[in-house]
Amino acid sequence: MPQIPATTVANLRDLGGTPLPGGRSVRPGFVLRSGQLDRMDPASDPAVAALSLHTVVDFRSAAERADHPDRVPDGARLIVADVLADRLAAAGTARAAPAQLKHILSSPALAEHRLGGGRARKLFADTYRSFVSSGSARAAYRTFLTELGAPDAGPLLFHCTAGKDRTGWAATLVLSLLGADDATIEREYLSVNPAVRQAFAPLVEGFSPPAATRRPPRRHRGRARSYPGRRALDEAHARPRLGREVRAGRARRVRREHRAHPRASDRGLSPGAGQVPVRRPAR
Repeated sequence: MPQIPATTVANLRDLGGTPLPGGRSVRPGFVLRSGQLDRMDPASDPAVAALSLHTVVDFRSAAERADHPDRVPDGARLIVADVLADRLAAAGTARAAPAQLKHILSSPALAEHRLGGGRARKLFADTYRSFVSSGSARAAYRTFLTELGAPDAGPLLFHCTAGKDRTGWAATLVLSLLGADDATIEREYLSVNPAVRQAFAPLVEGFSPPAATRRPPRRHRGRARSYPGRRALDEAHARPRLGREVRAGRARRVRREHRAHPRASDRGLSPGAGQVPVRRPAR
């Protein structure tokens, strides 16, 4: 799914070209996704002007739309489809979790209070469950799919605030209905991570002192620095990182064993003279 080099729309991508069974692919230039459109300006952004958008579907909440109203091209229809309306009403808040991240990450103490201790994982897990369980989400995605299936819908662009969660689920629905396999859907979903990290980079860097003066505690040296905000943004990469830490731990155990038994082979614990036994750590 190619990223479009727009200067006034963040995280703008085309679902076109995504492979489908039978050698087919999604039609280019017809279904697009992005972050919020409050800075969209086709007059100064040739990449956006070339899209010739006909329909825009906005998945954001009322508060998000009020804070950063969409700017849509002349002649394009704007469809509001508030995914999280029911969840926000039940929680007694006007701000969706993705829209609160910039505020939460502005303070390490606030981030720890709101996202620490596994709360970030729970927050996003609950949000994703609401995509399929709440009435407002089902109505919003039904509206989106109905518009997408209309003869005069395209080119259609759908978006939320960052273009990652609510928008990512919408893209998953489209590709699933078109028959894309799980690997393709997962790859498309994760493809927006670099753009999202870039958008939050200034806040992420604010959680630690400059690299020249930073010296982590000895027990943390050599391990990736982690804190609630990064975990919230980097959940998809937790398994690879964990795998590296596990492998590093195994290597340390082998080195300790080597130091503890430098002449183990002389006691018949190894098949060859002069060899050091390396026992595979229990999994």
